[in-house]
Amino acid sequence: MRDRRTWVLVLMFGSLWGFSEVFAGEFLYAHGVPRASVWLSAFALIILGFARGLVNRPGSSTLIGALAALFKLVNAAPFWCHLLGIVFIGLVFDLGATVWMKRGRRRNLQAALTGVVTAYGGYALFAITITYIARSESWLRGGLPMIMEHIFVGGSLAAIVGAVLVPIGYKLGLTSETAVEGRRDWAFAGSLVVLVLLWTLGRVIG
Repeated sequence: MRDRRTWVLVLMFGSLWGFSEVFAGEFLYAHGVPRASVWLSAFALIILGFARGLVNRPGSSTLIGALAALFKLVNAAPFWCHLLGIVFIGLVFDLGATVWMKRGRRRNLQAALTGVVTAYGGYALFAITITYIARSESWLRGGLPMIMEHIFVGGSLAAIVGAVLVPIGYKLGLTSETAVEGRRDWAFAGSLVVLVLLWTLGRVIG
């Protein structure tokens, strides 16, 4: 990822995901919306799919997840468990996309599979890490039933959403890549404006 356009896109998508975690996440958790993590995962998955359509390079999705976590860390109270969840979603998506999401005939199926694997893998990694490595008191109390519920109930809902939204996001990314052909300077300038706006709003409102 050597060119400046790629870096700005990665920064923008990471910031957009982080923005949703800060503001949509705060709203969902404050109002006790059921399965808030699934709603947030849905937005993350369509963003990751969109980004992969524009920047289909190994490591890009992991970096987007890390930047989203950084955005939330800077602009919201540091709930470390949420940051872990964000990073794991980005990491697992990256692994799945690198293996399956190629620009071939079965790209919708490959993108859907990536969404499903990301949901189950991300939720499983989070539950195991927060319980047995971070040793969160609430997760230790909940034990295996809480872990299973998180993976197979929350993870299954996120997997269904991912199977639909990742292909949509990926297709949008591919379409956008074609649409901006010949207008890359304008696309770069627009991405830069969005990036600056997201961080400004994060600092002012957060």
